Amino acid sequence: MAEENSTVSLQSGLFAAADVLRSKMDANEYKNYLLGTVFYKYLSDQQLYKLAEDAGEDDVTLDKAQKIYEENLEEEDLLEEVKDELGYLIEPEYTYTKILDNANDGSFQLNQLGDAFNKLESQGSSFEGLFDDYDLYSKRLGQNLQKQTDTIAGVIKAIGKLELVKTPGDTLGDAYEYLISQFASESGKKAGEFYTPQEVSELLARLTLVGKDYSSGMSVYDPTMGSGSLLLNFRKYVPNSSRITYYGQEINTSTFNLARMNMILHHVDLANQKLRNGDTLDEDWPAEETTNFDSVVMNPP
Repeated sequence: MAEENSTVSLQSGLFAAADVLRSKMDANEYKNYLLGTVFYKYLSDQQLYKLAEDAGEDDVTLDKAQKIYEENLEEEDLLEEVKDELGYLIEPEYTYTKILDNANDGSFQLNQLGDAFNKLESQGSSFEGLFDDYDLYSKRLGQNLQKQTDTIAGVIKAIGKLELVKTPGDTLGDAYEYLISQFASESGKKAGEFYTPQEVSELLARLTLVGKDYSSGMSVYDPTMGSGSLLLNFRKYVPNSSRITYYGQEINTSTFNLARMNMILHHVDLANQKLRNGDTLDEDWPAEETTNFDSVVMNPP
């Protein structure tokens, strides 16, 4: 019950944050801002908590963890350890906590967030291009630089109130999935581009598992994966879900990046993600990669 309450609370908080953008653009556009912000905050907060823990400090706030980070900038071994464990390292001036402080005191500038995204994307293929659709200077955000800055600062402050890392089980992943479903619902006919309703996803996943025992591991492929919701449903029904390898292909680059974020926020190991940005009708999964998938599921748009 506690986990269910946490999920509902986080869902409510995240969706409420959408109010900052809802009056400015439709859901198919503002989902990129909200989901991208949630993703960046999660990565930043995860790093701060991990760094504080490795420095011998337990049960700290994000503000305290930020101070610990700034005090240990000369501890190269500590920073390298955190980077090795997480696969990235966000510099102290670009953590979400620091950016939130600047948003609160009025010193936030759009280029600070843009630089933060660029530096994260440069740290390996796992993050490359993830924020391409986060247009910081869109006229939809405001007609001039100050209005655009104020809008993004509002999003940062709204999301900044939420605890994304210290949540039970798969609370954040489920809340993220909820947000995607809400955006799909608001987008109407465009929804098929990135989201399959849970009832359909669950039915398709369970049909392919009838009479099968994949407790030792399995592979599943979705040629039209969208945001990955259909693939991720297999986690609910397969023992040892950490042994599932997900193969997916998606033609829309924005949706492809959304699936990558969705996988990470559901704590899917990078080694178990085999995702491609491509046109399945033009070129299906590369023939040179011989793979006999245990399950193939799809919901064509």
